[in-house]
Amino acid sequence: MTDAENERIKQSFREALDRKNHRSTAPSAQAAGDSKINHTHGPAEHKREFRRKSG
Repeated sequence: MTDAENERIKQSFREALDRKNHRSTAPSAQAAGDSKINHTHGPAEHKREFRRKSG
């Protein structure tokens, strides 16, 4: 590959990365407080117990 081809490829990857990063900085429902899911990490009422077979 020539230097011009390498630079073109690098530039296209940089642009794709910029688009990706720009998308991730968009305001989300979590930041706005619009989430429909509440109390996702509450106490576990029935904690599962694992026992090894003895025979």
